[in-house]
Amino acid sequence: MKEEKNAPKGIYEYYEKNPETADDKVFGRVSYPDRRGFLKGAGLATMAAVLGGAIPFHRNMPAGMIPAAFAEGLEDVVIEGKDGLTVLNDRPMNAETPPHLLNDDITPTTRHFIRNNGIPPTDVDADSWTLTIDGLVDKPMTLTIEDLKKNFDVVEQQLVVECGGNGRAFFEPKAKGNQWTYGAVACSNWTGVRLADVLKAAGVQDGAVYTAHYSADKHLSGKADKLPISRGLPIAKAMGGENLIAFEQNGEPLHPMNGAPLRLVVPGWPGSCSQKWLTRVQVRDQVHDGPKMTGKAYRVPNRPVAPGEKVAKEDFVIIERMPVKSLITSPQTNTEISGNELMVKGHAWSGDRKVDSVQLSTDFGATWMDADLSDPANEGAWQTFNAKVQFPQPGYYEVWAKATDDQGVSQPFAIAWNPKGYLNNSFHRVAVVVKG
Repeated sequence: MKEEKNAPKGIYEYYEKNPETADDKVFGRVSYPDRRGFLKGAGLATMAAVLGGAIPFHRNMPAGMIPAAFAEGLEDVVIEGKDGLTVLNDRPMNAETPPHLLNDDITPTTRHFIRNNGIPPTDVDADSWTLTIDGLVDKPMTLTIEDLKKNFDVVEQQLVVECGGNGRAFFEPKAKGNQWTYGAVACSNWTGVRLADVLKAAGVQDGAVYTAHYSADKHLSGKADKLPISRGLPIAKAMGGENLIAFEQNGEPLHPMNGAPLRLVVPGWPGSCSQKWLTRVQVRDQVHDGPKMTGKAYRVPNRPVAPGEKVAKEDFVIIERMPVKSLITSPQTNTEISGNELMVKGHAWSGDRKVDSVQLSTDFGATWMDADLSDPANEGAWQTFNAKVQFPQPGYYEVWAKATDDQGVSQPFAIAWNPKGYLNNSFHRVAVVVKG
C-alpha cells in the first residue's frame, strides 16, 4: 500500500478516508468460516457442482472468495424467553441471532442477542432496585426505578445495540473471543429516561471527563471483589439525548439476559457501553479504567497494521462510534427460487450518523442498484431497505449489500484487520440458487 502523507492515525479513520488504497497486506480479505468442509482451493467446476448449479457471474468473483452458501451452519438452540438464537458460549452466556430472524423493523425481545461478560444476578426485583449517581456531581443521588419514572421524562426510542466484535468470525488470521458472525445486533423499542437528564439533575461538575458504569453481575470467578466489566463514556457523549437508562424493552420489563431490571442503552457505540443490570454511574475526572476499559479490550490499533501483526498495548485506542453497516434479513441465505425475481429486505445503520443509501449487487460487485431506504424512526434507530432484484438465468448467485452514510463513507469489501476482531463492517452476502 502506498504511504499517505496525510493519513489519519486511527486504522478506522484511515479506511474511511482512503478505501481505494487499502490492500490485502494491510486490511486483509474477507475469509468466511469453512463449516462444511469446503476446500478454499476448489476449482470452478467443483464449486458449481457443490452449489448445485452454474455461477453466471463467476468471472467477477474476488480471488479466494468462499461462497456465502458455506458461511452458515451453526445449529439453533433454545434459550428460555428467546427464539432461534445460536449459542456461542455458555460461560458467560453469549448468543447471536441468525440474520433472517432479524427481519422485523423492531427487533422482538425474543430475538435480541445476548452478550454477557460475567454471571448474571439472580435477584432482579424491580421494586427494590436502586441506581446511584455519584462522583463529580453536586448532588449524589440514589434512585429507585419508580423515582426515575416520577422525576424524569419517560421516553420510548428504537435504538440499535451492536457488539463491537460483531463479525469477528470472518477475520483471518483469527481473533480471540466469541466468534460472532452477523447477529450480535438488534434494534428494539426501549423505554426509559435520558441519561443526560439524570446527570443534569445530579449537577455534573467542572473537570468531569468520563462516566463509569457498574452493574450487579459477578465475575466468572465468583469473587465479590472482582468486576466482570465496568466501562464508561466521555462526558460529551454521556450528555447526548439519545442515551437511555432503560427499564422496558418493547413495552415489557427487560429480559433477564438483556439486563433486567435496569440498563443503559447507548446507540451507535459498542454494546459494551450499554451496561446491563445497572446499579451505579460515577462521574470521574479521568478516562475510566475499569475492567474491559484498559489494555486491548474494545480497542483498535492507532494505525493500520498487517494481518497477524503484534501491536503494543500503548498503541491501541478506545472504540467510540461504530462503522456504517447493512444486513440482509430476507431472503435467508441458501434460498432457492424458481422465478427470476426476488424481493430483498434488510436494515442499515452507521454509529451516530444517518445512512444515505443502500445498494445491492447480484454479480459479485460488478454492478450495483439502489434499494429503497426508509428514514430512521428516531436518532439511533436503524433504517430499513428493500428492492426487487432480477437474475438473468438459472444458477448460483449472491446478493451483496453496501450502505453509505451521510458523510459519504461506504462499507468495504475488505476488512480492516485488527488483533481483537472489532469493527467488521464488510458487505453482507447471502446465497441464492435460481432453478431452471
